[in-house]
Amino acid sequence: MVDTHALVEDLRAEQEDLVALLAGVDAADWARPTPAPGWTITDQVAHLAFFDRAALTALTDTAGFERLTSEALADPGGFVEAASAPLTVLAPADLLAEWRRSSSALREALGRAPAGTRVPWFGPPMSVASKATARLMETWAHGQDVVDALGAAREPTDRLRHIVHLALRVRPYSYLARGLGAPETPVRVELTAPGGGLWRMGDDAAEDVVTGDALEFCLVLTRRRHVDDTDLGSRGTAAREWLRIGQTYAGGPGEGRRPGQFARTEGVGGGTEATEQS
Repeated sequence: MVDTHALVEDLRAEQEDLVALLAGVDAADWARPTPAPGWTITDQVAHLAFFDRAALTALTDTAGFERLTSEALADPGGFVEAASAPLTVLAPADLLAEWRRSSSALREALGRAPAGTRVPWFGPPMSVASKATARLMETWAHGQDVVDALGAAREPTDRLRHIVHLALRVRPYSYLARGLGAPETPVRVELTAPGGGLWRMGDDAAEDVVTGDALEFCLVLTRRRHVDDTDLGSRGTAAREWLRIGQTYAGGPGEGRRPGQFARTEGVGGGTEATEQS
């Protein structure tokens, strides 16, 4: 059984860590480009604010979410950026406050949702636990873009376990997003956790295995690092292929990151200012 309360608390911690980082950023620096092509720090935060609010709408306002779905279907290529555009014109302090309100309201709604609730989304409906996990992953991944834009550092936490678990669950979607057939070969992971110890997840009988550092795995599967810029290892064709095309988010794969864009020493903790989505 998933402890939804603990999961929502992890989501809160992930969001509040990023809020704390952003609160110390000068207003002028919100215009810095991030590694996502065409996206500034402002764009990243606006994206998080809009989709936290959309998730809240999905939980609490059926008619309102149906309107959002209709807008997305009418403009599938431009909806993501168009939806958050009104937020990008806010002053940084106001945008940060808006995201804090949206994220707090979402967490409260997730915590109050009755057992068995299915949350509608732009793809298939999902459980409350899956929705909380997806929002945590998005916060961490877009937060990495902010960290890289600032040349900052952040310590990895055991909250990465949720992202590893999500990556395994949505592995078939990585193929679907590229027009490929679903993978038939199972895989498992053996990853060194941030606090030490080993995370073993996936099919215990799988012969294809991904090994290495949990942080590097999450960076690669959220497409914030190219696998060639990590020390991840793999055994088996399916495991190697997954590291090349895997993604944890819905939508197209985007450009990802180029080999050599981030050196190994920068890939764990720090980053370089770059002008290179989920």
